[in-house]
Amino acid sequence: MAEIGASPLPPTPPAHSPLFRAEHFVWLTARVLEQRVFAHDFLHGAADPVETALDAYRNEDGGYGHALEPDLRGPVSQPLHTVRALRVLDSIGRLGGRRVEGVCRYLTSVSTGDGALPAIHPSQRGYPAAPFVPIVDDPPSELLATGPVVGLLHRNDVWHAWLFRATDFCWQAVDTLERSHPYEIEAAVAFLDSATDRPRAEAAADRLGRLVRAQRLVALDPDDLDAYPVAPGYAPGEHHFPYDFARTPHSLARAWFTDDEMARALDHLADDQREDGGWPVRWRHWSPGPALEARSMVTIEALRTLRAYGRAIG
Repeated sequence: MAEIGASPLPPTPPAHSPLFRAEHFVWLTARVLEQRVFAHDFLHGAADPVETALDAYRNEDGGYGHALEPDLRGPVSQPLHTVRALRVLDSIGRLGGRRVEGVCRYLTSVSTGDGALPAIHPSQRGYPAAPFVPIVDDPPSELLATGPVVGLLHRNDVWHAWLFRATDFCWQAVDTLERSHPYEIEAAVAFLDSATDRPRAEAAADRLGRLVRAQRLVALDPDDLDAYPVAPGYAPGEHHFPYDFARTPHSLARAWFTDDEMARALDHLADDQREDGGWPVRWRHWSPGPALEARSMVTIEALRTLRAYGRAIG
């Protein structure tokens, strides 16, 4: 008979491995959702507990709120919370069915006139939010929010009437990008990696890769970061590296970087693990709670990236 309180999870990774140290950090500091995501991704945990934890953030309108995206506090649904929810569902193979129909109804209800998504819906007003997040009455469509959502839905073969105009918006936004910033490029890649028109996506990605290098939006030498200015409005040291754009070797953005550039970036990522086992949050800190909650997300993403490129994590 198993001991009372015994963990149903497999034994932990070898002591002192990156995964072991990260596991300690997650159990010590993370929300229940990220604990269950970590267990699913790295300890052979089941998908059902992840979905159950995610349900706590879901609202009756089909969207997600309750600070699922830590920089937006309060209960109301927001597009950026919903992006985060879809990423979780995608990671456990549960992005489909009636749940996604409800999400698409929510997306339709908050879409702008051209059928795309604002980053922040004005319903956020009155609740705490990061000071670098603008809340306006008539927010514009943003590739930042729309690109990842459209990409994830296409990736999972989800079709809904909302997707047609939103997909058209993403193509237009990507094709007309001239001056940009790293997070917008990441959103464009999230769209292009799953866009159904592969030749068009490959051509668009090739153009964006040249734009990223020409505008120095990526730090190619981790040992000389002063040579790479951060984007306007970003925090000091909020650099982006090749792995931020190409999270896996299968991303279209992987072709933007040489093997040596990617190897040096991955070395830097591996070395960036802190003594407490977590990875740091590079964007601006505005309150202790959101910063701590975000660290577990960043830690899980770092481990996923290292594993995707064949790096030993434990």
